[in-house]
Amino acid sequence: MRTLRSRPSPVLCLLVIVIFEPLLTHSLAFGKTVCVNPGGTSGCFSTIASGIAHAAAHDTVKVAPGTYKEDVIIGQSVSLLGANQANTIIDATGLPNGIYVNGFENRHVSDVVITGFTVENANFEGILVTSAVNVTISADRVIGNDRSLNIAAATCPGIPSFETAEDFDCGEGIHLSGAQYSTVANNTVQNNAGGILISDETGITEGNLITGNTVTNNPFDCGIIMASHPPAPGTAATSPFGVRRNTIANNASIHNGYQVPGAGAGVGIFTFLPGGRVSENVIANNQLKNNGLPGVAMHAHSPGEDLDNNVILGNTISGNGADTEDAATPGSTGINVFGVSPINGTMISQNVISNEKVDIVVNTTGVSPFATAAIHLNLFLNSKIGIDDLASSGYVDATENWWGCADGPGSPGCAKVLGMVFFKPWLSPFKYGGFK
Repeated sequence: MRTLRSRPSPVLCLLVIVIFEPLLTHSLAFGKTVCVNPGGTSGCFSTIASGIAHAAAHDTVKVAPGTYKEDVIIGQSVSLLGANQANTIIDATGLPNGIYVNGFENRHVSDVVITGFTVENANFEGILVTSAVNVTISADRVIGNDRSLNIAAATCPGIPSFETAEDFDCGEGIHLSGAQYSTVANNTVQNNAGGILISDETGITEGNLITGNTVTNNPFDCGIIMASHPPAPGTAATSPFGVRRNTIANNASIHNGYQVPGAGAGVGIFTFLPGGRVSENVIANNQLKNNGLPGVAMHAHSPGEDLDNNVILGNTISGNGADTEDAATPGSTGINVFGVSPINGTMISQNVISNEKVDIVVNTTGVSPFATAAIHLNLFLNSKIGIDDLASSGYVDATENWWGCADGPGSPGCAKVLGMVFFKPWLSPFKYGGFK
């Protein structure tokens, strides 16, 4: 969330490990089936909340087509199965959330499945998960939530106190806080304030997989966000827990953060206070296009923050906006790495970036003798500037990229570099599949 605040083998190994680990942990023990339909007929319950209340751990609650006007709260292991997202609707008009997996007040909640619903019109998140393990949210439509947002005042009246930095966006369409080894897959998330938020107010957030989602037209914030926030009251923590080792893969994050200038990136990695940590995450094979901020925006706004060792791999990035405020870039930008704190170990590889004024901006200090970023095997297309290193110290290792022509940066028809960017050798058409 925004706060107003040429060693390929290890990369591929990391990607495989992180992507598959959450999937392998979903080994559920199923119990009886509880049924729900709008009339409460044939021995079924008439509300989803009643079905959940009469379910035991590891039971399945099957929900028939219909519109259910409720805020469904889940506090134990259960599978909640809608008949079809096209006709099984949770309309949370006037209510906090559509579905809330509440592990913050029910410790050790795990093994929850939510699939087959449209979730709409909640005041805050459509689907909220706190302090839970092995939650699967799949094949749902999460649309038109965050209704309490007062965009003129940049506040969200009534949002719970444990959501410590959500005033600007009401928590997005789907929000994981303190979640571990969970999967958000193949959902449609649109027309909320923002798309999918992964944060750490209620506990460390790690090992989650966000994949195959279509996140579009969320006007006031990012499509997908990993953000470190102040700990919630009652956690006894004195510094943020951290967001780490998550994978954002194979999503389409398109046309988000466009309503207010500088509102949201395709994927955002953000911290804004000392101790904040968003590290060791993988952003891979996503379509990141036409967002209000860069396709990928990394921001460390204060000293003492940790945005180290994130990997940005194999994404298609095009037509995004410039970054703003302290993280400002000189024009439309594919990837921006900005840090008041040093940011080390960033790897940017095998991305295709087009229709941007600047493909990659690096504006942070590094720890000598290491580069602030390793940028290799990318295609820089149709840009004026391939890499702009705005850092006051440190350097960028950008060898072996395609710069738009055979003769390397600064040559006629080629993208150029600015600042301390090491770019020799560069890729030629003979090395990179005939690009000319």
